[in-house]
Amino acid sequence: MEEIFERRSIRKYKDKEVEEEKIQKLLEAAVAAPSAGNEQPWHFIVIKDREKLDHLAEIHPYAKMLKEAPLAIAVCADLNKQRHQGFWVQDCSAATQNILLEAVSLNLGSVWIGCHPAEEREKVVSEYLEVPADFKTLSLIAVGYPDEEKGRVDRLSDEIIHYDKW
Repeated sequence: MEEIFERRSIRKYKDKEVEEEKIQKLLEAAVAAPSAGNEQPWHFIVIKDREKLDHLAEIHPYAKMLKEAPLAIAVCADLNKQRHQGFWVQDCSAATQNILLEAVSLNLGSVWIGCHPAEEREKVVSEYLEVPADFKTLSLIAVGYPDEEKGRVDRLSDEIIHYDKW
């Protein structure tokens, strides 16, 4: 449970490559996510090429941290696997969250960079990464060794909790 409370959006990274074993663990965590009807519609693009990371930082308005990050993972969905229309968003969101949490357990920093539902962001990222037309790109995740520290945040408030009715 500690990873849940320690997870923070990290946007500054050390100039240090993420080891293949850690990348594998991130992907294993991703596919352990729940999915509607057990569809598992996800596909992942592991991006380590510096030129590609730099270009993604240019074409996505909220991905500037990719200029420092040694790794990004794009989380995509195969729309042909949909038996439950539209649930790919929840499925790929769960996979994204699992990557973020596993990163904490591996002493890595990460940040969720949204693509879907912002059509223009999704389009430019998908085109650049040559994602097939019958797939959607939900997110990019910047990953690396953190070069910043952020403290734990307590967001629980009685104002947002309701019991049995609003």
